[in-house]
Amino acid sequence: MSAHKPKLLVVEDDDGLQAQLKWAYEDFEVVPARDRASALVALRSEMPDVVTLDLGLPPDPDGTAEGFAVLDAIMALKPDTKVIVASGHGARESALEAIQRGAYDFYQKPVDIDTLGLIVSRAYRLHQIEAENRRLSEKVDEDKTVLGRMITAAPEMMKVARTIERVANADVSVMLLGASGTGKELLARGVHESSARREGAFVAINCAAIPENLLESELFGHEKGAFTGAVKTTEGKIEMANGGTLFLDEVGDIPLPLQVKLLRFLQERTIERIGGRKAIAVDTRIVCATHQNLEAMIAAGTFREDLFYRLAEIVVRIPTLSERAGDAVLLAKHFLARFASEMNPQVKGFAPDALAAIDSWNWPGNVRELENRVKRAVIMAESKLVCADDLDLGESNGETETMLNLKAAREQADRRMIRQALARSEGNISQTAKLLGISRPTLYDLLKQYDMQA
Repeated sequence: MSAHKPKLLVVEDDDGLQAQLKWAYEDFEVVPARDRASALVALRSEMPDVVTLDLGLPPDPDGTAEGFAVLDAIMALKPDTKVIVASGHGARESALEAIQRGAYDFYQKPVDIDTLGLIVSRAYRLHQIEAENRRLSEKVDEDKTVLGRMITAAPEMMKVARTIERVANADVSVMLLGASGTGKELLARGVHESSARREGAFVAINCAAIPENLLESELFGHEKGAFTGAVKTTEGKIEMANGGTLFLDEVGDIPLPLQVKLLRFLQERTIERIGGRKAIAVDTRIVCATHQNLEAMIAAGTFREDLFYRLAEIVVRIPTLSERAGDAVLLAKHFLARFASEMNPQVKGFAPDALAAIDSWNWPGNVRELENRVKRAVIMAESKLVCADDLDLGESNGETETMLNLKAAREQADRRMIRQALARSEGNISQTAKLLGISRPTLYDLLKQYDMQA
């Protein structure tokens, strides 16, 4: 029944010792390898959790160079592997270097089977605990999900969510202002699903994606024969949203002549299809979004001020991902779990260097960029853990702000680091304190001082 036993890769060129180790570990399925090539083949095909590695391998059995090359390759391909290194060459120096390169433990030859057996069992148990912790960390806690589907732990986004929940049932027009990729449509759906109109249709239209000469027909519909190609009467998006919510994305791209017609609808709550003569009453709530500066467009005469005030009864400003400390890691874990199940089931989580890269990147493309990066990384990953190279982020593009008030700068830095550590540890106080290099009481004091919640 070896299929149910954990796998142990034994990299050893001594046939006698290899056989001895194989029979000594009845609780493991032992996979033997004699050199670097066979060890890496076994690593990729068998994905062992624990490896015992003799540093003295051919073609350099009297040195350690080949063994360290195998160790480096294992750490690159499968960083969660527990590698137990053995050598009779310069034991202390080799031990220190092996641990620095990522080995779990070290033992000196000649081998004591019982002692090595204890080390292997302990390594496997630790691997199990870490794997379970990673599995749990991939589950986003329900209290990190607001408005039914938006994942966040950042106070800035929680404030946005609370605003939307308060105005959802007021049946007023809502304007969402934020950079591209910040999740404006997701928030618009949140408005709809939190309102009394939730049983009606949610109809979205991207005003920037439709040619100007077709946008009027898309919004207001047309009668049969109204223009060449109008072979049947067609409802527009406004009519389709009757009883529900109409989401106008990139509303700043609506041309001026059409702005007049949209304003008339908002005032009278009736429309006329293109080519029609009958006023059609429509009861729909308008939610709109844009990344443009509408106030500047009003000053320039490219957006009507009266339309702006009709659309912007409630204005909600959405922070960028870089302003939401800790959210990048939460969202990345969510995306990884989703894409891994669909595209690459062997991927189980992020390596520490990947989490550090996600934390430090400025995310100019916001959540959309993060989602695309994680999707690519999951597809390209060659090991169980996505590493920083898989994300292909390059050097951090974060900009350092100059702050003259040292107290304010220190508090801002403290808040950001605490949020990031809480996000990484899924709210575990002990782990958060460990990541920050402080004691639990100190962390509690900081949380109380800054009025933050774990």
